[in-house]
Amino acid sequence: MELIEQPPKAATERLSCPVETTLDVIGGRWKVLILRELIQGVQRFNQLHRSLKGITQKMLTQQLREMEEDGLVHREVYLQVPPKVEYSLTDVGKTLQPILEAMHCWGEAYLSRSSVPLAGVDALASADALASADALARGDTIALQSQ
Repeated sequence: MELIEQPPKAATERLSCPVETTLDVIGGRWKVLILRELIQGVQRFNQLHRSLKGITQKMLTQQLREMEEDGLVHREVYLQVPPKVEYSLTDVGKTLQPILEAMHCWGEAYLSRSSVPLAGVDALASADALASADALARGDTIALQSQ
């Protein structure tokens, strides 16, 4: 009997556009924040739990399982007592780093805008945001700051 590898759940759902697919995979309150932590390197469950203020253990477990199913996160279980489990980004998960960096730049620009209502892209054009955007355009990486 031959086993057929199943595509990630997001790939099997008929989504109407790539943006919708992306939101299906990384949408929600916690997934992007989990990615932010895992971009920094391998993390154990309790490290992630401590760094994500407000997330319950149940929610963190659920989000990590979904991300593992979607091929973003690798879960490494070490057979020892007490059990040791580490989480890291897969190669697919690592491809999301530029997206998170762009979100970081946009967030900085948004927070630094004047109190005038957002009228367009020009309202976001702070010096820091432009410098970050230039760095991204050159292919440089930008350190994401944990809160």
